[in-house]
Amino acid sequence: MSLLRSRRRPPRTLVVRLDSAGDVLLAGPAVRAVAAGSSHTALLCGPQGAAAGRMLPGVDEVLTYDAPWVGLEPAPVTRAATRRLMATLTAGRFDRALVLVSYHQSPLPVALLLKLAGVARVAADSEDYPGALLDLRHSRRPDRHEALAALDLARAAGFALPPGDDGRLRVTPPPRTAHLTGPGPYVVVHPGAAVPARAWSPARAARAVAALSAAGYRVVVTGARAERRLTARVAGRHALDLGGATDLPHLAGVLAGARAVVAGNTGPAHLAAAVGTPVVSLFAPVVPAERWAPHGVPHLLLGDPHAACADTRARHCPVPGHPCLDGIGDAEVLAAVAALTGEPAARGERSGQRAQREPRERRAQLDQRAPGEQGEQTERGATV
Repeated sequence: MSLLRSRRRPPRTLVVRLDSAGDVLLAGPAVRAVAAGSSHTALLCGPQGAAAGRMLPGVDEVLTYDAPWVGLEPAPVTRAATRRLMATLTAGRFDRALVLVSYHQSPLPVALLLKLAGVARVAADSEDYPGALLDLRHSRRPDRHEALAALDLARAAGFALPPGDDGRLRVTPPPRTAHLTGPGPYVVVHPGAAVPARAWSPARAARAVAALSAAGYRVVVTGARAERRLTARVAGRHALDLGGATDLPHLAGVLAGARAVVAGNTGPAHLAAAVGTPVVSLFAPVVPAERWAPHGVPHLLLGDPHAACADTRARHCPVPGHPCLDGIGDAEVLAAVAALTGEPAARGERSGQRAQREPRERRAQLDQRAPGEQGEQTERGATV
């Protein structure tokens, strides 16, 4: 049953996504659907996702809460923080709330707080029995991509994308960044990740940058302020180092100007997708690719999907040598960048690790399909 009822004033709606910037970006299509059917759309997210939330079209207000049940280093449970959140939610006078969670998370802790704050109707995907905490208990489709699962929940709650919205990831137009990148085409390599298991080792990333430079690509290396030592090492004398030089909107501008982005399964990969840039995804199988691959843009997944770490959600690689990602050969990286940019690259022997690629003819067919069809195909593990 839809959460929406005919009424003169569209509801004031709260969308909850309490994780990182990448998770918030993946919620973008669902947020736009909610905004199309609401008089006011607020987004409640964690500190790591707030900057991304401010970049989502359709968001009128961003609220921040450091939830003690999410994140790599959860905040302590305190009455003071809970009371502040309750006061904020109560003051918001929200009629509806959608709680977006990943497939392995529970929406029930925040659903309880929403109910206590007076939110009349709350919707979420939940495998756990919710009692009176959810008015719409929705079940996600197996192996559904995170962006599509969030949009499914929004539709079940009565919110649809507006006419002409293709359901891709999207952010507000980023600032121009030519003063940072300089003139001429370039490829971005983003070597960092919040979870080390999802990124190349620094030495492997540096070798890839050198190989790209030797093949004739101009390379820009990006990273957060805390990653400046990493980006300096990876860039070396072969690339422009922008480590620490961009906030999230300016990083979006740098990614938007790139021919392609080479990155692990991390927020900047989803930000690249949100600005329409093809992604060479260095995808460690610690989480399923069908749920977390770049959404709605041409991309290629590189890495060993059958590695021993598959589906473990490990933060640090449990296998010596990080073979699922560090085993990717330079020839694979060059071929992937060439395929996505239309530029030639040196040919060489493939690494012993299998790249998740389809033949060029099949890939071209996928790239020409409608965006919705691309999302469905990605969900099944193909590369587009």
